[in-house]
Amino acid sequence: MNDSNTEYVDVVVVGAGVTGLYAVHKLRGLGHSVRGFERGDDVGGVWYWNRYPGARCDVESVDYSYSFDEELQQEWDWSEKYATQPEIVRYLHHVADRFDLRRSYTFATSVTSAELDEETLRWTVRTDAGEVVSARFCVFATGCLSSTHVPNIPGAGEFAGATYHTGSWPHEGVDFGGLRVGVIGTGSSGIQAVPLIAEQAAHLTVFQRSANFSVPAGNKPLDDETRRLQKAGYAERRRLSRLSGGGSPHAAHPSATFEVSPDERRAAFEERWELGGVLYSKTFPDQLTDRAANDEARAFWEEKVRALVEDPAVADLLVPTDHPIGTKRIVTDSHYYETFNREDVRLVSLRKNAIERIDATGIVLADGTRVELDAIVFATGFDAMTGAIDRVDVRGRGGRRLKDAWSGGPRTYLGLGVDGFPNLFSLSGAGSPSVMANVVLCAEQHGDWLGDCLRHLDEHGYRAIEASEEAVDQWVAQCRDRAAATLFPEADSWYLGANIPGKPRVFMPFIGGFGVYGEIIADVAASGYKGFALIRGRCGPPQADA
Repeated sequence: MNDSNTEYVDVVVVGAGVTGLYAVHKLRGLGHSVRGFERGDDVGGVWYWNRYPGARCDVESVDYSYSFDEELQQEWDWSEKYATQPEIVRYLHHVADRFDLRRSYTFATSVTSAELDEETLRWTVRTDAGEVVSARFCVFATGCLSSTHVPNIPGAGEFAGATYHTGSWPHEGVDFGGLRVGVIGTGSSGIQAVPLIAEQAAHLTVFQRSANFSVPAGNKPLDDETRRLQKAGYAERRRLSRLSGGGSPHAAHPSATFEVSPDERRAAFEERWELGGVLYSKTFPDQLTDRAANDEARAFWEEKVRALVEDPAVADLLVPTDHPIGTKRIVTDSHYYETFNREDVRLVSLRKNAIERIDATGIVLADGTRVELDAIVFATGFDAMTGAIDRVDVRGRGGRRLKDAWSGGPRTYLGLGVDGFPNLFSLSGAGSPSVMANVVLCAEQHGDWLGDCLRHLDEHGYRAIEASEEAVDQWVAQCRDRAAATLFPEADSWYLGANIPGKPRVFMPFIGGFGVYGEIIADVAASGYKGFALIRGRCGPPQADA
């Protein structure tokens, strides 16, 4: 019997970021009824929340954009090489408007639970607004960097000044003029925010636990001729991106690090340094698998950075010594290192002098030093990859919670399906390239695969699809073994959940490359979805009594 208070749809999509928006567009275009939920007030996902000063994408704007519609590609003009958060949000608003995506969403609403009905194999999805939706398919597009992490520092609640987190920044902005500001954390958000906060603040203290590798963005405005050439070359640019490791058209040097002369090696490093940002980690193909090759890249980087920092003692603190370069995502910055040449900026190494507590007036260090502050910015990152899904009470076969199934680390098949959770999909998350690649193309790759999968089910009379336990085991092992063959496990990174106390230390993304991954999932589909059980039977909502 139909419950009059329950809405019945084909698909629920959780999240209105880059991935969720494309999933809604794709599935709606295939004739599915789709209901989306987003805890923010509008579309944007990670870019809705991350409005901190200097927030900028580390993938070139021309590549960090959808490819599925040629008119969209041709009509949108990016203003600069690496777009800032406001411009990215404007772009996503444009996409949402152009394809009328908002009508499928309920905003300012969080999904609190999703429970499988084992008889119908439908999902009952509940929200914090009291809505109940029954869906044949449940799709989580919750993002890898959307669950903020605040460290448990004694006395934090006693601070009398203002506190902020870079991952949930006030939409109206913050004026730090005349204030003594402390920034805790020097990951991507901290490194991007510090130069701009320093321009406003009366004094800035940066509290660094772990030094990170960052490469200047080399950002620049795009003129009309540059944009014309980019748009004319989009077809080839996208083709190369889909074959690449990271979803951009920039390939590594064709030779290994030590197969070229020292002069050619230095020229290659210089070219990547000028290109800017995260791509420096892929200058040579063996850079993240061979320690000697990595050391060459690191030495060049260190030479460049030390030339930017006037005080050698400060430079010593800013140069990482605890992980190979590139094993934490290289940050893309604008004048970060030069900021420490300012007299009103101070760097505190928490490795040498940890934070003991926060009190009403500031931060007290282990040696008794008191840093008086008017505002504290927590640039302390996210419970990455799984944190957003963990906030939802997801229950599959036998009432088993997804969080319990993932208690030893995320377990997926292809980063898409989970054994014991039929008709549930996780897009652009753990077990897929996700954060290791251009997430916009990842969104399209997963959205297209999902659309083809649902079409296959309907055309062949299946009501459900479920990953097998054996396939999940094998995929988890493959992801683990691929990571173990690189230098990545040597870093205590958020790729492994190392920034979250008690979180299992498991390398969560698929590291084999965007193009390779695309071939794998295409082969699975072409084989009739090997590794999945396809379940026949009626898939519609229960019929109301006559």
